[in-house]
Amino acid sequence: MPNVAAFLSYSIITIFTPGPNNIMSMSNASRYGFKKSLPFNVGVFFGFLVILGLSSLFSVTLFALIPNLKPFVTVIGAAYILWLAWKTYHSKPIDAAKDVKHTSTVGTGILLQFVNPKAILFCLTTLSTFIVPYYNSFYVVMLFALFLASLTFVSTCCWSLFGSVFQRVLKNHQKLINTVMALLLVYCAASLFL
Repeated sequence: MPNVAAFLSYSIITIFTPGPNNIMSMSNASRYGFKKSLPFNVGVFFGFLVILGLSSLFSVTLFALIPNLKPFVTVIGAAYILWLAWKTYHSKPIDAAKDVKHTSTVGTGILLQFVNPKAILFCLTTLSTFIVPYYNSFYVVMLFALFLASLTFVSTCCWSLFGSVFQRVLKNHQKLINTVMALLLVYCAASLFL
């Protein structure tokens, strides 16, 4: 992996920023308490791990069949990261209770991953840009998948634990937080070409 800092900052920013997993975790905890929100978070972990595994197989197969694909995937990955930076910079405060249909179960957490475009695009982008071009071992790729799924579990637990407090901090310092995260994402995109 040529740039560990870019990989980690991209992963942490993308996983910890608001998305369906984090918003539902926060909403579940604010309604039912941290303990009762844990089954959903466990479901997110396992669903995310499955999506990462499928994305790994897809990326490894593509890179094995088409070795010249790396430059195109890098450009697509960088474009997606820049789009995330743009969306992050311009994002509005979150209303966790708005339009969230709650079921705090493991099954809901798993199924959400299969309809969560942020999770699917993150898995494909991260694996095909930062991991698969540099590592051929199935076990190493699966260790990265386990690491990223664990990071997702930590994120959903943080959003659950700090629910309303975290939401208040985001609202009070939203522009500064969005600007810093967007700039870090731009750095991640640029580092793919360095």
